[in-house]
Amino acid sequence: MAKQAVLLVNLGSPESPAVPDVRRYLREFLGDERVLDMPAPLRWLLLEGIILRTRPKRSAHAYAKIWTPEGSPLVVTSRQVREKIAAAVPVPVALAMRYGQPAIATVLARLVAEGVDDVLLFPQYPHYAMSSWETVVAKVLAEAKKLSSTLRFTIVQPFYAEAGYIDALVASARPYLEKPYDHLLFSYHGLPVSHLRKADSSRIHCMRAADCCETCSPAQATCYRAQVFHTTRAFAARAGLDPARWSVSFQSRLAGEPWLEPYTDREFERLPRAGKKNLLVITPAFTADCLETLEEIRIAGRETFLAAGGETFTHIPCLNNHPAFIDFLARHVQTWLETGRQRHPLLV
Repeated sequence: MAKQAVLLVNLGSPESPAVPDVRRYLREFLGDERVLDMPAPLRWLLLEGIILRTRPKRSAHAYAKIWTPEGSPLVVTSRQVREKIAAAVPVPVALAMRYGQPAIATVLARLVAEGVDDVLLFPQYPHYAMSSWETVVAKVLAEAKKLSSTLRFTIVQPFYAEAGYIDALVASARPYLEKPYDHLLFSYHGLPVSHLRKADSSRIHCMRAADCCETCSPAQATCYRAQVFHTTRAFAARAGLDPARWSVSFQSRLAGEPWLEPYTDREFERLPRAGKKNLLVITPAFTADCLETLEEIRIAGRETFLAAGGETFTHIPCLNNHPAFIDFLARHVQTWLETGRQRHPLLV
């Protein structure tokens, strides 16, 4: 009889905000071919010759601003999520990080040693991107192949359109939406435009066809931009938002090629000039608060917005360990246990 387990995987974090640990983490993260999508020699030159000479010190300073006594907020929250899921389902629940610790290879080796041969892989990314959901799946399958030929996986697909995910987002945001505000900004992690085009198997739709995200196409199954717009529209409908009081932007970019626009930091400068003085910001692409939400948005974003003439700035926390999100995750596990992949639309 198969022994089952659940594997949650999130992005990861440096071991500490010290420069050497941050440099080690960035080398693994930005060394991923699905993150810096370029020929290996060019990626090495960019990483070792430019990025790792300057960025670790700046990133270490940013991490120091958000670090907690327990460690990285992302890792601490992910552990809490794992514990709550484990308490709600009748099978073991493991946690790994795509970069850093606990490493995917180490966690898989432990599961195999414990006799597990049937795993529900649950990437903690609502939307498809080669640099997030895809790299997690590819890494897990590659490491598993080294360990065991009998290890089976059921993989949870991006859940950007799932009613339970939308309901959890709205439930977590509701206390903030009930207070006075001028505008709600949905800030999603940015991607290079080239990533969207590469993920489009048709090669003629994403970022090429007019209104590509509003035109139904099979390409949208792997289109991050279309999926975040779907999440946003579903949230707005579920929460009853006024269309004139919300917009979408994209944060976190590297120089050198076009990225998705509009850019969040520039929106923080523009919105006060447009009379949006009291701002709410929500970051639905992240399931747990991390450097990109706590430092880039809550600290640096607030400073930019207020300096541009804004009056109040509120970042709505990520889903983290909100009860509605825990319930959403646990229900997917339970469905897998009860019906298997054949009857579950999000499993492959």
